[in-house]
Amino acid sequence: MTNRQAKDFLFLHLSGLPYFRAFLRAVESAYYQDLDLPSPILDVGCGDGNFAALTFDHNINVGLDPWHGPIHEAKAYSKYNLLVESDGGTMPFPDGYFSSAFSNSVLEHIPHVDLVVRETSRVLKPGAPFVFCVPSHNFLPTLSIGRALDRIGLRPLGDLYRAFFNKISRHHHCDDPSVWQARLEANGFKLERWWHYFSPQALTTLEWGHYFGAPCLPPRLLTGRWILAPYRWNLWLTERIVRRYYDASPRADGAYSCYLARKR
Repeated sequence: MTNRQAKDFLFLHLSGLPYFRAFLRAVESAYYQDLDLPSPILDVGCGDGNFAALTFDHNINVGLDPWHGPIHEAKAYSKYNLLVESDGGTMPFPDGYFSSAFSNSVLEHIPHVDLVVRETSRVLKPGAPFVFCVPSHNFLPTLSIGRALDRIGLRPLGDLYRAFFNKISRHHHCDDPSVWQARLEANGFKLERWWHYFSPQALTTLEWGHYFGAPCLPPRLLTGRWILAPYRWNLWLTERIVRRYYDASPRADGAYSCYLARKR
């Protein structure tokens, strides 16, 4: 039995995150089970460490993130051998130090993403894999409220909504594979493969979760935890609703993309 079969990533993530983040992260966690990431491994944008803690059975050598609060939260998971507070555009590592790197739902938030990709290439050994997941070019056109406004002839309002949702999602990049391929190739990588995932129905569930997930915010602010009772009796209804959209299968209309590149 593989880790993908043995671990219920959906419930693991639902136990600690608002549901709209949890079931997206659960899909992404499943992908990493089939990918070979040799040590030493760099996590570019480790955040609070929750994703790595739930995804990997082994430790990650180095987690890097520029945000002071989240990276100190990551210490609690004891998943990283070393945590480094630094911008990804100026990594404090020598050339060719790491044998692999990953970056999960991070690069879309970085205005200077080309510089971060270039720095990631610099610190990787030749032939090292770099895996990352980001929103695809299908993300904005698939948003349900935007599509509803378009259908009733209010395309300008639909565009305003898409811009609003992109802003609250803190996205600077929702690019198609040709843009990522050009970006990678310009910065020392060769793109080996990619796939889209996360259906329109799943994205609608995620989209509305930004609004329905508001009750998770007070516990987070008061206790540092999103979910106060991370048990099946408390989460059974949420899990039942979300699980119907939990699907890791690649699909052409997917709102997110996973990329596997290799340092040249």
